[in-house]
Amino acid sequence: MSQNLDHPIFSIIRELARTANVRVYVIGGYVRDRIMCRPLKDDIDILVVGSGIDFATKLGDALQTKVTVYKSFGTAMLVYKGLNIEFVGARKESYRSESRKPIVENGTLEDDQNRRDFTINAMAYSLNEDDFGTLLDPFNGAQDIQNSVIRTPLNPQITFSDDPLRMLRAIRFATQLNFRIDVSALEAIAEQADRIKIISKERVTDELNKIIMAPRPSIGFTYLFDTGLLERIFPAMHQLQGVEYIDGKGHKDNFYHTLEVLDNVAVSSDDLWLRWAAIMHDIAKPATKRFDKKVGWTFHGHEDRGAKMVPKLFAALKLPLNEKMRFVQKLVQLHLRPIVLVKDNITDSAVRRLLYEAGDDIDDLMLLCHADVTTKNDFKKKRYRENFELVKQKLRDVEERDQIRNWQPPVDGEDIMKVFGIGPGRHVGVIKNAIREAILEGIIPNSRDEALSFMMDKGKSLGLAPVQMDE
Repeated sequence: MSQNLDHPIFSIIRELARTANVRVYVIGGYVRDRIMCRPLKDDIDILVVGSGIDFATKLGDALQTKVTVYKSFGTAMLVYKGLNIEFVGARKESYRSESRKPIVENGTLEDDQNRRDFTINAMAYSLNEDDFGTLLDPFNGAQDIQNSVIRTPLNPQITFSDDPLRMLRAIRFATQLNFRIDVSALEAIAEQADRIKIISKERVTDELNKIIMAPRPSIGFTYLFDTGLLERIFPAMHQLQGVEYIDGKGHKDNFYHTLEVLDNVAVSSDDLWLRWAAIMHDIAKPATKRFDKKVGWTFHGHEDRGAKMVPKLFAALKLPLNEKMRFVQKLVQLHLRPIVLVKDNITDSAVRRLLYEAGDDIDDLMLLCHADVTTKNDFKKKRYRENFELVKQKLRDVEERDQIRNWQPPVDGEDIMKVFGIGPGRHVGVIKNAIREAILEGIIPNSRDEALSFMMDKGKSLGLAPVQMDE
């Protein structure tokens, strides 16, 4: 197994462990990823039976490198040849029901492996001279990797009750690795789901983002829904689930449709916020659902209502209330617009208006709308996709000719005030808006000369006259 420890840092640690007469192991993610033949991360966890801080300090002296100590956590870290190496003393833990912060005592290797969240994260390689490279796997984590299963080392009811964040971590690992969660662990998550309330929103959302960034996020969201966690951490998304029938007419299940859209986006983009836009695009459908006897179920205005919901949902989830939120809000607001263009005859003015409103986000918007086509009818899907290509070509043609994306008006308020000798006020706004609408509707080209001429005519209609300029 020593080939798994080919980085020079492991031989250096082995020698220091021998001279310091302490037992040292590499544990957790490094071991798991080695066994799975996954790309290795830059972080390595070193377990010391004794003081991790003392051992890291001695190693830092030997390597002549800085050691950062975190006394309150009993850990220390140093960087060596591109690796972030964290040292911790072996410990055992006990918990109180109202907190996920454990009472910590010094412990053995076995104690430390017992406290680990999952069997696949409890494996260790020895860094000691007498058994260097030996795999220490008391809970058969290697076999669980072979079987693609997430299990807890000890009773899952206790594991998840002690630290409820582990419920989200179980789902996150299952999603990232495309593993299944062991039945007893899944039942324990469902039973302990209410304890997620003692976890901070920031920690919950951090795990949620990692699920969203997995190759197939729907795996995680299905687990979240089935265990009752989604209802507690993101109720607005939970409310999308379900189909209602009246007079034999039903609507599609908007929760599972959203998961399809999310997976479709994930195939084409690693942008976290575009994936959040996929999650949010139909978020207001439960609030806008109506039944009309003539047309069946409708969700009129769900794009406007959804856009208004985005800031509150971001705030509740402790997501950033900045340009990332505004990007998601914009895509939720506009997500039906390209689809409307697909259904109708595509006019240049409609395309110009979409380019103006979407700006540099037009490509992301088109990707989202393409992902939103989830019909199981092959004929409909083919027709939609073909029409989508027509819209994309029209967008390219209009943008190349009119340069509307991130459009800046060729005539601004300063020009208007200077020409007519007026100050800021209603007339300036009326003329600016009229110029913008004239360009978007194709009444005049997007050029300064045409806009100035249009401005003069509009000003005259408002009773304004240009001032005489001094020679």
